[in-house]
Order: sequence, then C-alpha cells, then structure tokens
Amino acid sequence: MIFVEFLISMFGLLLVGVPIAIAILGTVAIMILTTGLSNFTLIPTYLFSGTNSFAMMAVPFFMLAGEIMNEGELSAGIVGFCRTLLGHVKAGLGYVAVLACMMFACVSGAAVATVSAIGGIMLPMLMGEGYDKDDSTAIICAGSITGPIIPPSIPMVLFGTISGVSVTRMFVSGVIPGIIAGLLVMITWKLMSRKKDYKVLKRATLKEVLISGKQALPCLIMPVIMMGGMLTGIFTPTEAGVVAVVYAFLVAAFVNKKMSVATLKKCMVNAAKSSAVVMFIVATTTALAAIITVAQIPQVIAAGLSAISKNPLVIMCLINLIILVIGLFMDVIPAISIVGPIFLPIVKALGIDPTVFGVTMIFGLVIGLLTPPVGAVLYIGCSMGDVPLFRLVKKILPLVLVYIAILFLLTIFPGIITFLPDLVM
Repeated sequence: MIFVEFLISMFGLLLVGVPIAIAILGTVAIMILTTGLSNFTLIPTYLFSGTNSFAMMAVPFFMLAGEIMNEGELSAGIVGFCRTLLGHVKAGLGYVAVLACMMFACVSGAAVATVSAIGGIMLPMLMGEGYDKDDSTAIICAGSITGPIIPPSIPMVLFGTISGVSVTRMFVSGVIPGIIAGLLVMITWKLMSRKKDYKVLKRATLKEVLISGKQALPCLIMPVIMMGGMLTGIFTPTEAGVVAVVYAFLVAAFVNKKMSVATLKKCMVNAAKSSAVVMFIVATTTALAAIITVAQIPQVIAAGLSAISKNPLVIMCLINLIILVIGLFMDVIPAISIVGPIFLPIVKALGIDPTVFGVTMIFGLVIGLLTPPVGAVLYIGCSMGDVPLFRLVKKILPLVLVYIAILFLLTIFPGIITFLPDLVM
C-alpha cells in the first residue's frame, strides 16, 4: 500500500506539471502526512545532508568546465583531428561525428553539452557535403549519449555519492562500455549509409594529421591529466573538477583566445544555474530516500521480483526493463537520485557489484535521452538539424535498439564493466 501511495504521489505530481524537485519534496510531505513514518522537523536535516558532501562539489566544477569548453570552442580542434583520421573513408564524416562525440565526452561528461558542441560544427559540415539531414542528425544524437558513460561523467559522480562506490572506480568502469557503444554506433552508421553515394574526402597527409593533432592536443590531454591524477591518487574526483576548470580556462583564454571576462561570467552563471537544479534535486531525493528506507519500499520491490525469479541475472534484466521505462519519462539526474536508493539494496542483497549496477543503470537511463516524450538530446537534435520529431525518431530507432542490446550485453557479461577498474585500481 505504501509503495502504491509513493507511485501515485510521485507520478501524479509529475503528470500535472510540477517541477521534479518540488514533486519529490511533495511526495515526501504526502508520505509523512499519511503514514507518520517520519516528521516534518527532519526534512531540513535530510535536505542539508544530501548536499553536504565533498564528492558532490565535483558537479558544479565539471559543469563549469563544460561551459568553458563550449564557449572556448575546444570542440573545433577535436572535429578537425577526427576529420583527418576518418574523412577519407566512405561516409567518413558520420564516423568523424561519432568519434568526435566520444572524444568530447572525455572532457564534457554530459550528453547535452556534447550534442550542442559537436552538432553545431558537424551538422553544417555533413549537410554541406550532401549527407542526408535526418541520418546526420540521428548519428550525432546517438554519438552524444556516450557523454555520461565515458569519464568524466556527472551522473557517475552522483551515483558514487549515493552508493558509496568510489567515483574514480565508476569513471574507470565506464571506459570500455563507452568505447563499445561508440564502435557499435559506427557499425550501425555503416549499415545506414551503405546504399548512399556520399562524397569521399581526400585522404589527409601525415603532415595534415600531425597539424590537426597538434591543434586538438590541448583538449585531448585534459582527460589524461584528470584520470591520471585520480588513478595515481594525486587528486580526488572533486579536485579533478577544479583542475578541469583551470585547464579549460587556460586553453580557451590563451590557446584558442576565445575567453573574455564577459564570456567567463556567462559560463559561471550558466554553470551555477545548472548546478543549483542538480543540487536541489539531490537534496530532495535524500529526503525521499530516507522515507523510502523507513517504509521498506526496496524490500517490497525485492519481494515482488523474487516472486518472479530468484536468479540474479533475471532480476537484473527485469530491473533494466524498469529503468528503460523510467528513462522514457524522467531525465538522468533525477532518475538516478530516485531509482538508485530503491534498487541498490536489492542488487547488493543479490551479491551484484554496485559498480555494475551503477554503470548499467546510467547506461539504461541515457537511452531515454534519445526517445520521446522527455529525450533532451532528441529535441536538441530536432532543433539543430531542423528535422521533424517523428522523422528523427524513425531514423534514430535502430541506434536506440543497438544501445538496448549493449545494455543487456553488459548485464549478461558484467566483466566488461569490472575488468578495467579491477586491473588498474
């Protein structure tokens, strides 16, 4: 009964258009009123404890670094370098788009930032070379959702904070799944373009490759510095966020010469607004997690899943299906904040590595960025490419199916996720 009340309260408020953080806080209030599981005097304590975390400080720093990179046009060097590497193969600019998204993901950590930065450069380039507008928009959107998977990743910072799993371990765990996703998206692009007579660009000379590589190097070296520093213990993930901000500013200001005082102010304001939204959601979901725990909602769900099967793999597949459905209707950050505390005790009781659950949950949720009704990346793609929604959905469906197949591949073979962190940490 409590679980049903939770679902009705949460999704009822969301359906009538209440903002997510307010809907979460409203659900907490309703459950306190109707069940007496807690009292209102504890809510401020819950809200404060949710954001009173050193690890969570990484979020505003990574967001600010992403804003500086966008305004400082760091993505241009990446696109130029990828073009010299792959532009000469058939339908090569599509591969360039995916590779550029993967590289930019290494410095942005967010899908929306990636699709905006890479799409702004690649879409005019693709359409200028005669590529199909719908296909081009679809491949950039699909490539961009590697952003929350390949480190550094803002959703992984959040999950690490909620679960107690090392954020550095989460970052390393996303490397192989992100690379697999990128490669399979490229293979799908090959199938999509096999009957298209796209212009093949002239192969770049070694000198051109080296020149473009030199231009992209300041951006490409940034994730090496961050991951190297975290893995060697020189700095924490939060300190890595600070390093990312300083490094991005230095490159944007003194290498690309695209950073003025007014631009920096704009970046800081935008990052502050985005961070405030995330922090408010995290604060309210901490209160919700406390109520969920007292109400034993995870145990209720676990009992329901156990009635279907006691096999951990079957239950993880069922959880994947639930997460895919949630991803259709909720953005990644609030979904992690709500779903994480519910399913984490269940997977721990099954003996499943929380890192595996964290990566698969994030992977499943980011697929929702490509699907209506909430898909943020999908709508940005429609706007940037001037493509009607349903036409883009039709083009992007095969790529969504590829991502779903990868999700279940990771679930069936969790060693894909744990191999690299077990090796290097």
